[in-house]
Amino acid sequence: MRLASPLYLWLLVPVALLVWLELHKRTASVRFSDAAFLRTQQGLGRYLRHVVLAINTLALVLAVIALARPQRGRIFEEVESRGVDIMLCLDVSESMAEPDLSPDRLTAAKQRAEEFVSRRTGDRIGVVVFGNGAMTLCPLTLDRQVVDGVIDRLQIGTLDGTRTAIGMGLADGVARLRNSKSKEKVIILLTDGVNNAGEVDPMTAAHLAQTYGIKVYSIGVGSQEPVTRMVNDPVWGQRPQTIQADFDLKTLEDISSLTGGRTYTASDASALKRIYDEIGRLEPTQFKSTHHTVYAERAGLVLLPAALLFLAGSLIPAVLWRRLP
Repeated sequence: MRLASPLYLWLLVPVALLVWLELHKRTASVRFSDAAFLRTQQGLGRYLRHVVLAINTLALVLAVIALARPQRGRIFEEVESRGVDIMLCLDVSESMAEPDLSPDRLTAAKQRAEEFVSRRTGDRIGVVVFGNGAMTLCPLTLDRQVVDGVIDRLQIGTLDGTRTAIGMGLADGVARLRNSKSKEKVIILLTDGVNNAGEVDPMTAAHLAQTYGIKVYSIGVGSQEPVTRMVNDPVWGQRPQTIQADFDLKTLEDISSLTGGRTYTASDASALKRIYDEIGRLEPTQFKSTHHTVYAERAGLVLLPAALLFLAGSLIPAVLWRRLP
C-alpha cells in the first residue's frame, strides 16, 4: 500500500485546528437567577455534542486520506533465462557396484547427480545410461521431478552385461543435443571402466560432439589405491579381493580436450561432489529479471465511510436537536 499524493496529508493540520477551536469554543450564556432547572434538562446533549464532533472529525480525516490516493500495488516479474542443455551420461555396468565409493560407485554417482540437478534452475537436463550398449532414459526436459525420478531408479543391470560402451553412451548424448538451440550444450560423462563394447569408438563420438559445439566433462570414478573387500567365491567361499579403479584416463582426457571440457577423477563421494560443484560454476545459468508494479486505486475504501460519517454528522443534530448544521 502507498499514497500517490501524500502532500494532501498536510490538510490534517487545519482539521486538527478546527477540532481544537470547536473544543475551546465558548457557548452562549443566559442570565437567570437560578440555572439549576436548565442543568437538569441537559440530558445527553453535552455528550452528543462530542459524539458529533468525533464523527465529523473522523469523516474529515478519511476524506483527506482519500485525497492522498491510497493505492495497492501488484508486482509482476518477468524472468528471462539463458539455460544450458545438459545430458548426463552415466555408466551402469556391473563394476559400478564396487564399494570403494560409499556405499558403492553407482549410488554415490546418483546422489551427486541429483544434487547437481536440483541446483540447475532454468536448464534442460536429460539422462543417458550405458553398459553393453546405450539407452536414453530421459530426453531433455525442464521437469526436475522427472529427471530426479529417472536417476533415483537407476540400478546395475539396467543394460545387461559386464562390458562398457563409452563411445555408444557419448554418441547417444550427442544425438540428443545436436538439434538443441541452446548456446551452451554440455555432456557429463561418468564411467569407471574402459571402452570394450559397442560399435562407436569414444573418439569418434567426441569428434561428433565437437562438430555440434558440445562440451564434454569426463569423470572417472573409483579409488586410485587398491581396496580389499570380501567376496563370495562359489568354490572357496568368502575370500578377500583387491580392486582398483580401471578407467581409461587418457581417453577421457582426449575427449574433454577435443570438445573444450575438462577431465576429473573421483576417488570418493566427497571428491565427486566437488567435481559437480566445479562444473556448475564453469557452466552457469544466466538470469535476467524485470519487475513491474501495477497499482490499483483504493481511495474508494475510505471515501465511502467518510461520506456515511458526514451524513451521520448531519442527521444527528437535525433529528435530535431539530437543527440543521
